[in-house]
Amino acid sequence: MPGENLTRDEARERAGLLSVDGYDVALDLRSAVGEGEAARTFRSRTTVRFGCAEPGAATFADLVAPSVTAVTLNGRELDPAEVFDGTRVALADLAAQNTLVVDAQCAYSRTGEGLHRFVDPEDGEVYLYTQYEPADARRVFANFEQPDLKAPFRFEVTAPEGWVVLSNGAQEGEPEAGTFRFAETQPISTYITAVVAGPYHYVRDTYRRTLDDGTELEIPLGALCRRGLSRHFDPADIFTVTKQGLDFFHEHFDYPYPFGKYDQAFVPEYNIGAMENPGCVTFREEFVFRGKVTGASYERRANVILHEMAHMWFGDLVTMQWWDDLWLKESFADFMGALSLVEATRFTNGWITFANGRKAWAYRADQLPSTHPVTADIRDLEDAKLNFDGITYAKGAAVLKQLVAYVGRDAFLEGARRYFKRHAYGNTRLTDLLSVLEETSGRDLATWSRAWLETAGVNALTPQATYDAEGRVTELSILQEAAPERPELRPHRVAVGLYRRENADGELVRYARAELDVAGPRTVVTELTGAERPELILVNDDDLTYCKVRFDERSLATLRGHLGEITEPLSRALCWSAVWGLTRDGLMPARDYLDLVLRFAGRESDIGVLQSLHAQARYALTHYTAADHRDRAGQELAQGALHELRLAEPGSGHQLSWARFFASVAATAADLQLLQGLLDGTAKIDGLEVDQELRWTFLEPLAAHGVADQAAIDTELRRDDTASGRRHHVRCLAARPSPEVNARAWADVVESDELSNALVEATISGFVQSNQRELMAPYAPKYFDAVERVWRERSIEIGMAVVRGLFPLHQDNQETLDAADAWLAGHLQAPPALRRLVSEARDDLARALRAQACDAQAGR
Repeated sequence: MPGENLTRDEARERAGLLSVDGYDVALDLRSAVGEGEAARTFRSRTTVRFGCAEPGAATFADLVAPSVTAVTLNGRELDPAEVFDGTRVALADLAAQNTLVVDAQCAYSRTGEGLHRFVDPEDGEVYLYTQYEPADARRVFANFEQPDLKAPFRFEVTAPEGWVVLSNGAQEGEPEAGTFRFAETQPISTYITAVVAGPYHYVRDTYRRTLDDGTELEIPLGALCRRGLSRHFDPADIFTVTKQGLDFFHEHFDYPYPFGKYDQAFVPEYNIGAMENPGCVTFREEFVFRGKVTGASYERRANVILHEMAHMWFGDLVTMQWWDDLWLKESFADFMGALSLVEATRFTNGWITFANGRKAWAYRADQLPSTHPVTADIRDLEDAKLNFDGITYAKGAAVLKQLVAYVGRDAFLEGARRYFKRHAYGNTRLTDLLSVLEETSGRDLATWSRAWLETAGVNALTPQATYDAEGRVTELSILQEAAPERPELRPHRVAVGLYRRENADGELVRYARAELDVAGPRTVVTELTGAERPELILVNDDDLTYCKVRFDERSLATLRGHLGEITEPLSRALCWSAVWGLTRDGLMPARDYLDLVLRFAGRESDIGVLQSLHAQARYALTHYTAADHRDRAGQELAQGALHELRLAEPGSGHQLSWARFFASVAATAADLQLLQGLLDGTAKIDGLEVDQELRWTFLEPLAAHGVADQAAIDTELRRDDTASGRRHHVRCLAARPSPEVNARAWADVVESDELSNALVEATISGFVQSNQRELMAPYAPKYFDAVERVWRERSIEIGMAVVRGLFPLHQDNQETLDAADAWLAGHLQAPPALRRLVSEARDDLARALRAQACDAQAGR
């Protein structure tokens, strides 16, 4: 990635110098349907009108392109060989008002960055879409690539006959000679401009609403996917959630949707979940479900739809000045997405998913050596790319949830309304938001901000109780702790719940609750003095704050025996989250956590929680279980999974989840024989429909254990020779236990750049198999030899996939930890983003070794 970085200081200097009046961008995409070299590039012609505060000064425009044909500044032709270095166009002797025209040949992408080109193997059709965040618009057209140089955009796209072409603005008239013209946008940042083009399946609808002033708001809606996926597409549900979201945000934001139309494109080989391009939102096409999925998948899709919609206001209408304040859009979108999901759609248990899933992501990120405050120090674009993390999204959203409890919901939403009106089409920093919230709430938020937004780390809250001779509480206090390296103790708004069973075989129910502010190392819960002795004390009941929940000894003993008997789903989910945190921290042996899953996961009613338990149990088996106990623990887990699979309601989401989990831990000959039988029809489980997606799920463990050979995997591809089938095929081929297979997979990913981003991901996923530790061992030293070169030579998206995905985490021994430490010590000058990734993976390994030691001790 040489020369592609942009520093905060450079951006600051350029923003002080320039103001951008508008862009006209013309793209000729007819080459996309060509072959070979002809299909590698497209013509991009950009006209930028901008002002300069210091006439005579010099600056640069951003452009990453194979070649530039012509550059004209204020009518003066510049020699591309002199002014273009591959990533920047040098601009000297600027006037007060300037017009820059850049004619370039830009490259189609196969990594999901810039203008991605995908050829559908099913029908040979070509599909294009853009993805820019944080700074890849410069791969498609020349621009000033930073969020605070907003401008209106006009796009003109020439495309092959019969294509659907979309951009941020509405299409103006009918295309002429294959050229589509789009209405000028409102002032927006470069990274949220968009183009989607190809023979997409496109469905239309309309949203209508009468505004408070009596005017009628009408928003044209569109939903699209590849033609090959159209038989699986369910636009009716997508439009239902979309309309519910638009109702919710209009009711609460008092600012009409400002970007005209609202298209939602589900696109192939997409690196992320979705992107909030105004008027043209893009999603990964995996949200078009090819087979049966659980309700959690529909909830996840709805949450993402609403998250992106919240960005239309938080992020698109009002945008952070620089990536330091990325949280201003992502934390708010995460919080408002969850809030609207619960209050406006059928997914009324969304806060359970938030507590159990999103916050688990945050807790992990906040304990890594790379943790950072919610409002971060982003020095450059590489820093920015890595900060789309659990802190910026989930911790920020959790902190905002607490802020709402602190200032009050009405004050919070009124602050948002003033924020939009005051800063519409502008750029902001943390202080801009805090000032409006202080206005509406009457509270001084400076102290709150320093504690929650400007410091890193997560606190642990532990209950401590004493009782009198009659078994009543004499004092209940909450102890607050912080990690030594992150010693900040924070103010928390918490609820404390007391639970007991009404009889020996009864359910655990809450019989007392107190809500209070916790501050400092010890806070007494005076309201619960005199309460009858509980069997379980749950700190942070109702999930009001962001913390690690700990237990006193009696409460932990109660959970070991009765976790599944907690009646309230959110409280039960919080307890599951807490015992997982204990396991990750090496305070609960992995075998004890797996025992809890075996005994109580079958009773879990919430499908999202159940799927999280399955994922965590598999991770605990693979990484936290002592090596000499791993095989036995795996067999017990598979037996338990099969037992629950047979007990689950036929055709239910729970049955499907248990089937997937069973396949993921199947290892014995009997387990694999059952999977083979389910594939070939000789075995059957009542109600379990083995559709094509589930067939691939069953085939991968068969391949990984050497039961399914290449012929069997190729046969499955002939059943499903689609884009998804090709990815599954690559994954299963790479999973086979063979030195030759491993060598080929490694070479395809590390030594070659021929694979697309999706196939790189599939190959890595297949290569990394927990039952093939010995086969993967030779690649540990190769990893440390290769990562710096890979980071230097490949795009940042592929570099991140390789550095994260191929770290030798399964070589879980001191030798690998020493190798990681040696690499970090010997590469102090390596790019900070690369060092961060290696450091994070090294921390995961060190945590795994501590957890394994805890588990081994329990087995003695």
